[in-house]
Amino acid sequence: MAKGSPKLEWCIVRLGEDHNWWVDEVSDPVHWDVDGLSIIDPRQVDHIIELIDPLREYGFDQDVFERAFIPFRIAKDQGKGKVRLARIKQPLLESEEKLFALPDVIDEENGPYADFLDHITRLRVKMLNEILDLEEKLTVDEVEDQIREAQNSDFIEGKAVHLFTEITAILDYTPEGHGEDDEDGEKVKGGDEEADVPDVEEEEDEKMKNDSSLKWDDDDDADKDDEDGEKKKDGDKDKDEDDEDDDSDDAEEGDEKPKSSKRGR
Repeated sequence: MAKGSPKLEWCIVRLGEDHNWWVDEVSDPVHWDVDGLSIIDPRQVDHIIELIDPLREYGFDQDVFERAFIPFRIAKDQGKGKVRLARIKQPLLESEEKLFALPDVIDEENGPYADFLDHITRLRVKMLNEILDLEEKLTVDEVEDQIREAQNSDFIEGKAVHLFTEITAILDYTPEGHGEDDEDGEKVKGGDEEADVPDVEEEEDEKMKNDSSLKWDDDDDADKDDEDGEKKKDGDKDKDEDDEDDDSDDAEEGDEKPKSSKRGR
């Protein structure tokens, strides 16, 4: 079915336990199978556009993106985690409105959504080969095989892979040994080692506090304090004796003055 067909006018979506949105019902059940059909919410649309931005200088085609998705806006909140969406014709990349995006997966092998995945995979490989120092250049087939292998466990368990996850797996792909996860791992490891240092210091401090052989400083300080105290007492005693001598001298001088006065008369 062509994207311009008026048969798909609305859909009802629900919020899953995985916090992703899934399609429950569509206006065109003949062409669309809602079993495991996912839809990308506005927050995820913004994130995809952000991840695509670095690919623009490597030949990103905006039209490929627009053909791959059918935009919807919220028409009615039906409660219990369900929302009715109405289809619009406004381009996703040019819209300031928060829109849902339904990937056009009617033809999963050769449809516009499949073309979009192939397009961003090629551009991602081209970018990585240019910016990374790789011993051997990446190939599209190699990257597709690695991504598919990572998703196999979900397929084996019968879990539906959300299309947002499928897209970001390509846009976030980095060969082993060159990703941010490796750098973060080293940082975390380094941080753990640093975190152990204070614990060791605290343990050593406790040992030092409890070691009796290290308490001589305290004893010397105490002896010094006692000695200073004795000196202070002796000093105070001497001072008191000097004060008594001064008082005696003053008294004698006081006795002499009246006598002098008497002689004058």
